[in-house]
Amino acid sequence: MRKRSKRYTSVAKKVEKKEYSIAEAVELVKQTASAKFPESVDIAVRLGVDPRKADQAIRGTVALPHGIGKEVRVLVIAKPPKDEEARAAGADHVGYKEYLEKIQQGWADVDVIIATPDVMGELGKLGKILGPRGLMPNPKSGTVTPDVAKAVKEIKAGKIEFRVDKEGNVHAIVGKVTFEKEKLIENIQTFLSTIVRAKPATAKGQYIKGISISTTMGPGIRINKQEAVAV
Repeated sequence: MRKRSKRYTSVAKKVEKKEYSIAEAVELVKQTASAKFPESVDIAVRLGVDPRKADQAIRGTVALPHGIGKEVRVLVIAKPPKDEEARAAGADHVGYKEYLEKIQQGWADVDVIIATPDVMGELGKLGKILGPRGLMPNPKSGTVTPDVAKAVKEIKAGKIEFRVDKEGNVHAIVGKVTFEKEKLIENIQTFLSTIVRAKPATAKGQYIKGISISTTMGPGIRINKQEAVAV
């Protein structure tokens, strides 16, 4: 069993073993933030799906109304004139061959990669490098698109990608503890309503099995499942 720090043990005492309303959970997550930096607020949702089945491998995007409080670094792989459109839209890095080479050499100092369809033949060869890091562009997430300017602006404004892991869990950042309470609540509600709408028709039994939020360094706080389904 992992030994917890005194700081963690102290804040964990504030969290009861029960399910809280979203508003109560947000209030509590702000109280359990004790790191010396503005911690992110993470959400974890346990789903009643079988990720091994293609139609239950949930994946998608959601535009959080208040962003995540973090500057998202975006790389756009595109040829002219799409590269100029990406630069004008605010992409941090833009290019084609030179970035394929950098990635091949191990560089991946970005949070999101967007690509135009015509470069995917070459970029797809780097799947073994980008796939495990969650950086491979995908049409379902809107990161393979001819409209790179729109994609860059949406991601910079707070659009995030989510996908179910092999254990049936979905994890995401929904803001910072420094956010106003109402903004965190709205971000969480938006995320949960998107997850609920993504329920596969083939999923049987209980879909939302558990929800919790936490700070980067704090304990998990369980959220009432029924309230989440109703948002």
